[in-house]
Amino acid sequence: MSESVYKVIELVGTSSDSWEKAAAAAVEVASKSLQDLRIAEIDDLDLLIGEQGEIVAYRAKVKVSFKYHTD
Repeated sequence: MSESVYKVIELVGTSSDSWEKAAAAAVEVASKSLQDLRIAEIDDLDLLIGEQGEIVAYRAKVKVSFKYHTD
């Protein structure tokens, strides 16, 4: 088995509907520019609250790992 190296980055996805959709948005966008995505880990969840106390956005901080290529 050959050795592999993975890079981990943190992204913040947002959604007006749910934390699940916020996390999915982060992974979806990352998959368009990064190759060999491996694991996504939810690091933190929070809410953006509007002036009237309403939830404006759900935010998911997501750590995404992908295989690091040196060639």
